[in-house]
Amino acid sequence: MYHKKKEKSEFDHRLVDLARVARITEGGRRFSFRALIVLGNKKGKVGIGLAKAKDVASAINKGINQAKTRLINVPMQKGTLPFEVESKFKMINIILRPLFYGKGIIAGGVARDICELAGFENINIKILSKSKNKINNAKAVLAGFKKINEILKVKEKYAITSNTTKK
Repeated sequence: MYHKKKEKSEFDHRLVDLARVARITEGGRRFSFRALIVLGNKKGKVGIGLAKAKDVASAINKGINQAKTRLINVPMQKGTLPFEVESKFKMINIILRPLFYGKGIIAGGVARDICELAGFENINIKILSKSKNKINNAKAVLAGFKKINEILKVKEKYAITSNTTKK
């Protein structure tokens, strides 16, 4: 019998949140599963996928496919961020800070998973809000990475160096 071997994907994924959600209909409740997946290659690309399906396996597979389509490049210099940035997504405020070599990843919850799968070695992420919503926390971290990317593009466009001072 011929068996197909699955190819090893370059991306690792983690199931961050799995919840059973219900929709009320005339006949009662219809249950489905919602999965939040973080996907990354540990070399500077990371994405999140949020999907619902009738069973857990389908929800996870849909989330992985969605995360693959929403990958972003993460700005990284020597295993950490180039500079500190504050980010906001809805009611979630976070601060992303670079750390010196050897400090490790200082982040909690979803932020830690995102940083590990992105390939960071030394980073500090502080979630300032009291929200425990994993979906919004994940989106806030990615918004912070996008903000750093935008700042770096502007610096590159106008050839701004960090050493420039006014005299």
